[in-house]
Amino acid sequence: MIDYVLLALGIVFIVVGIVGCLVPVLPGPPLSYMGLLALHLSKFATISKTLLITLAVVTVVVTVIDYVVPIWGTKKFGGSKYGTRGATVGLIVGLFFGPLGIILGPFVGAFVGEIIFKDDVNYALKAGFGSLLGFLTGIGLKLAASLVITFYFFKELFF
Repeated sequence: MIDYVLLALGIVFIVVGIVGCLVPVLPGPPLSYMGLLALHLSKFATISKTLLITLAVVTVVVTVIDYVVPIWGTKKFGGSKYGTRGATVGLIVGLFFGPLGIILGPFVGAFVGEIIFKDDVNYALKAGFGSLLGFLTGIGLKLAASLVITFYFFKELFF
């Protein structure tokens, strides 16, 4: 009986983990990894410890990078510390406005920060674009990690 509960939990974690890659409030890769662990604890699959450790490291690295990439993108596109701080504040404020706010928050925050620093719209747009690009890169990394974990989940379950 408990094995079926673990399997059901694993499937729920996998699905919510993939959704969490697109909805920044949910930690996508960690949830996907929890699904893999639930499967490992059931009688349906025995996943090697090497694979579990490797995917745990990938999960931690991708989760940390996801918080750093929008700020890095702002700096890479010429943003100052004002743009970087603005992107961070924009991300936090954007959390209260749903998915669109989360996507546009870092862009708007970096833009406003750069306008405060240097009254140049083109300069501010470039830094804002860097922040948006960094945010989208973070989503791509999270989605890739969660899809790899999902692949191993179903590979271990069915093969």
